[in-house]
Order: sequence, then structure tokens, then C-alpha cells
Amino acid sequence: MAIDISKIKTSREVEKTLQTLSPFEIKNELIRLADESALKSTAITLNAGRGNPNWIATVPREAFFLFGQFALGECRNVMEEQGILAGIVQNKTGVAKRFEEFLSNHKDSPGASLLEKTYHYGVDNHDFDADAWIREWIEAVIGFNYPVPDRMLSHIEIIVHDYLIQEMCGIGSNIGKFDIFAVEGGTAAMCYIFDSFMQNYLTQRGDKIALLTPTFTPYIEIPELERYNFDVVHVQASGVGENGFHTWQYPDSELDKLKDPEIKVAFVVNPSNPPSSAMSTKTLNYIADIVKNHNPELMIITDDVYGTFINNFRSLMSVIPENTINVYSFSKYFGCTGWRLGTIAIYENNIFDKKIAALSDDRKKELHDRYATLTLEPEKIKFIDRLVADSRQVALNHTAGLSLPQQFQMMLFSAFCLLDTQDVYKTLTQSIIQKRLKLLWEGLEVPIIEDPMRAGYYSEIDIMVAAEHFYGNEFADWMKKNFEPVDVLFRLAEKTAIVLLNGGGFAGPEWSIRVSLANLPTDSYLILGKNVRKVIMEYLTSWENSKKQ
Repeated sequence: MAIDISKIKTSREVEKTLQTLSPFEIKNELIRLADESALKSTAITLNAGRGNPNWIATVPREAFFLFGQFALGECRNVMEEQGILAGIVQNKTGVAKRFEEFLSNHKDSPGASLLEKTYHYGVDNHDFDADAWIREWIEAVIGFNYPVPDRMLSHIEIIVHDYLIQEMCGIGSNIGKFDIFAVEGGTAAMCYIFDSFMQNYLTQRGDKIALLTPTFTPYIEIPELERYNFDVVHVQASGVGENGFHTWQYPDSELDKLKDPEIKVAFVVNPSNPPSSAMSTKTLNYIADIVKNHNPELMIITDDVYGTFINNFRSLMSVIPENTINVYSFSKYFGCTGWRLGTIAIYENNIFDKKIAALSDDRKKELHDRYATLTLEPEKIKFIDRLVADSRQVALNHTAGLSLPQQFQMMLFSAFCLLDTQDVYKTLTQSIIQKRLKLLWEGLEVPIIEDPMRAGYYSEIDIMVAAEHFYGNEFADWMKKNFEPVDVLFRLAEKTAIVLLNGGGFAGPEWSIRVSLANLPTDSYLILGKNVRKVIMEYLTSWENSKKQ
């Protein structure tokens, strides 16, 4: 039968070829097509492909720039030459008093209140020496020294630790202490962990690992690299609700795959990307039971960047801390992707150190030699400190660590939320996301069911589930026979100047599309939803016409 659906430039053969690429590479072609479409019409390109938010947290940035003025003044007090050169602050006494005077003179300046409250938070809650606390701030914001300690500045680590416990472990958590490594965003954390696992024989080439899918594309692509060549087991979030649509939860039957003791590592994104759903308490407890009773040596890496978009979020680090490495990025919540701020958190009493201690004598000797330049007792180096050394090829460990201005801004972001006892900022960011989500589905003309586990930072729309649910299997089969799963994306780009990503590239359903709800003006999501529906109805009309021929 003839297909009378309106033509697009991109042929089916080209679509079939392009969908073998990463979604983030396909996006470049979609942007080109969308820009061409926008030039030929009154439309503007709506790129909901990337997750960079279109908001920023202002108060922590105001505090950063205000404190910079004080810190520069302290440097000039040491030495000043011709107004263009100043000295390095070395005096460790009296600086806190001068800072208090500075605050008194700038009490109405933007950011002053946060600086004052953060200063007292450290002194009052953690008994910080006031001079040492402010001295660390000066060193951080000016950046005139290498990071010392290289893993993270000592006072700043404590504040960030408080933030992670508050946001990742639920209300009233008293779980214990984690060591934190400040890194260049969540992507750096991924690279460092994969590498150090291999260097320290926690994983070996060809090992069996589990990916809880759908998931962020690099977690799919990295294990396939020659260096790793892991045997990957997919644990699918294949749960379905009463209405036939995805719940994006993990059935017990899928989680049971983790009972296999040959699976060395499980990689988790929670809340997930792109479904943007958090694990239920039932799922968290079920995984904890698997670890306890079936696979006690299972290592878990959980990327929890979207956790702050769920009220009372709990990470796997809160239920099985000994087995879990937490990766967190500040980028999405605070609108700071360009700052590159992330953390790796590992529980003090952890399985990673125990597994390294249990290695064979030959491997212990090899690792002794690898880290011998760092200490006289390299076998005692904790895994998190091996991560730091490995991040700089060991030989450059003395220059390791996240830049100090980045650490200072990270601390201010953390303090901002710790001191926001009414969750004003959290409520605001969540409300923006939820409003956009509702507009998107209103445009699709599909009722959205309330779900407390839905973060809503992304929305994954399964076109095939919708086709079957609303129009039956015959229509769905016709679409599969005549079109590629990415065809929807190319039609949206060429005809409506909208750019989305293919869910199949995230190991999700092939016919699903990912919409970022973070990076476009709020009203755009109603337009976006209407245009997705318009394209779907175009398929439906063509199918109905084909049946008449």
C-alpha cells in the first residue's frame, strides 16, 4: 500500500544508519534540520535535547563574588604593587575578626547573609576554628595554592558532606561518615571510577556487570570500549501501570538478575535518565536484601544527580553504604554545568577497601609498586585516595584535586541548601519542572497520573505504547513495518523545528523519545507536546488512508 504521509528529507535508510550513533551525536543532525525549518517559517528552534537547565541559583553566586572582594583586600594587605599585583595571605590569625568587620560594612550587599550564616554554621555546628575557616575560604576563592588536601579542602568537605547526607539519605539520617573526592562534574567521576576499578583489580576486562536501564548513554558506551569489554546484563525498568503505560520501576524478576555472584558491579542512575523516576522504598530494600543474602560482594555505583527533584529522596548509599559509591553533580539543581562541580562519596567502612586488601600477593605487590611514590605504606592507601592518585596518573598526585574556586562555589551551593530550612529553593525548582511536565502532557492530550517517585526533569514518551493503547495493535504494527523508530524525531526537527533525543539510545524502548523539561521557556512545553501529537496524528491519518486503498 502507498504511504501518503508527507515526505521528509531524511530517508529511512539514513535514519537507520544514524540511529546507530549516540543520541547526543544524532542531536547534531536534528539541530541542523530544525534550524533549517526555523529559517523557512515563523517557528523558532526548540531544543529539548540536552539537560542543561535554564535557571541559576543566584544567592550562592552573589556570596562567591562578595567574598572575593574581601579576599582580594586581604591579599593587598600583605603586599600591593602598582595596583596590579598583590601578595599571598599567610597570616592565620585575626582574619575572622576582619571578615566580621567586612560583613558589618556590607550587611546589605547581595550574598552577605549567606556568607554570615555559613561562617557561623561552621563555627557553631562543627566547632571550626574561625580563623582557619575563613583562611580556607580565602585560599579557595583566590586559588593561590594547590589543593591541600588534594582530595578536598578539609573544612569544605565537612559542609558538602552535610549537604549530601541531607539530600541523598532522607530526613533525619544518621548513617555515618563518607569520604568525599571533589571532581570536575559527574562525568569526571564516571571516568575516574571506571579507571580505578581496573587499576586496582576490582574489575577486569570481560567481567560481568549490570546496567539498570534505561540509563545515561555513557554508562552504556563505556563498558563496550576495548579497555573494559564488559559482559553487560541489563536490568530493565519494565514495570507497567494499570493504564498500560510505563511506571519505570524495576520488577523483582529483573532485580533478581543481581543475585548472580558473577556480576561484579551494578551501575545505577537514580532518579533514572531519561525516565526521571526514583527507586521506590520497596526497590531500595529489595536490592539491599539481594546484597545481604545473595551477592554480598556486589559493588554499586549510583549516580544521583536528579535526587534533589524528589522530596525525601533516598539513595542506595543510605541503605547499603558499605557497597555503594555515590556520584553527585551540582550542575542540574543549581544551573552550573559550566562550573563542573561533582563529588564521589565512599563510606569509611567499605567493601572496596576490603576487596583490595584480599587481593593475591602478586597483585598486592603490583599495586604496592604503583603507589610506592606516595607513601612508605602504599597498601594502606584507601580506595578513594587511589582514585585521586589515579586521576593524575599517580606521578602527578601532588597536583591532583579540583580547583579551589570550584570547591568554594560547591561549598556555598551546599550551605545555601543546608540553611534553607523551609526548602524554598527546592520547592521553586520542583514547581518549575512539574508545571512544564503538565504542559507537555496537556499538549499531548494524555492525562498524566500523579507519581511521587517522578522527578520530572525529563519525560520519556513511548510512541509505540501510546499507539497500541489509543489506536490498537494494527496501527502499531503498521508503524513498525513502514518507519524507523527515530522517524518521529526527524519529522519533528524538519517540520516543527523541535529537537528531542531517542530513548532507544539510552537502552530504553526503541520508539521512545526523551524530552528535557529543564532547558526551554515554560510555555514552550505546551507547544512541544502539541507538535508531538500532531506528528503522531499524521501517522494515524496516513494509516487510515492506506486502509481505504
